[in-house]
Amino acid sequence: MKRIMLVCSAGMSTSLLVTKMEKAAEAQGMEADIFAVSASEADAKLEDSEHPIDVMLLGPQVRFMKSQFEDKLAGKNVPLAVIDMKDYGMMNGESVLKTAMELIDNK
Repeated sequence: MKRIMLVCSAGMSTSLLVTKMEKAAEAQGMEADIFAVSASEADAKLEDSEHPIDVMLLGPQVRFMKSQFEDKLAGKNVPLAVIDMKDYGMMNGESVLKTAMELIDNK
């Protein structure tokens, strides 16, 4: 089971993308826990040692926070990337899921 956390400003705009990613994972027979949180909720999720995440993806609207999250993820072996703006805009769950899995596989 892979845990994929999406972060955006309020946690709302990524909820549709989460749904599309879940459908893509299901179609591929992949077990994944994909969820979206606001930037302010992300810290608490990172501290949850019982349910560690495998990858963190930032929505394009919070890409300016990437360096802050890189600092928070230092030493945790959790890859971080900004979701491609085109994939985000088109809500391309399959492509975003592929990116997430590549990041997990390459960590």
